[in-house]
Amino acid sequence: MITSSIDTLVCDTAQIAVWQSDPAYDYNRELITPEINFFEWINQRFGELLRKIFGGRFSEQYSELILICIAIVILLLIIWFVYRKRPGFFMRSPKSALPYTIEEDTIYGVDFPEGIADALARSDYREAIRLLYLQTLKYLSDAKRIDWQPYKTATQYNSEVRMPAFRELTNHFLRVRYGNFEATEQLFCIMQTLQEEIRKGGAS
Repeated sequence: MITSSIDTLVCDTAQIAVWQSDPAYDYNRELITPEINFFEWINQRFGELLRKIFGGRFSEQYSELILICIAIVILLLIIWFVYRKRPGFFMRSPKSALPYTIEEDTIYGVDFPEGIADALARSDYREAIRLLYLQTLKYLSDAKRIDWQPYKTATQYNSEVRMPAFRELTNHFLRVRYGNFEATEQLFCIMQTLQEEIRKGGAS
């Protein structure tokens, strides 16, 4: 049986290509869920807003940069808000609480007689002993017998003075300050006597 060429179906590829490129024939778009990138979606909407206000060229060049700056500002505002409400989140908790508050050990700008008298009036012998020791360092520094520096330790001053009375005074101070020894009125009086001996020159 001979089949006529009239019965043969011919596929018009050019026409199919036209249909495929026509959105009106894209029936699958309603069935396929597009992958949505939130940042791209925001960027598109923000770009459209910028195009309406400043024009297309400006939005193409700066839309992403402006979005990043806005995101950084929002993040900083969130951090600031959390800091105002919960400042403890941004602070390191101390490993262990000290039994007393350590103030800055300086020999300048301190009224030692008034500070010692105030500490004694409150029966705060720990503070009185601390101030008495610093007062002694101030006297030795003014007399050019030590080179006082805020980073130096009491042991270093011992090696500079080389005086038994000062060595004993330093040992009492270190025991109270760092060794948890009890600070008493009697101990303060002993240290006061040692300080007077140091001021007079002491025995080297």
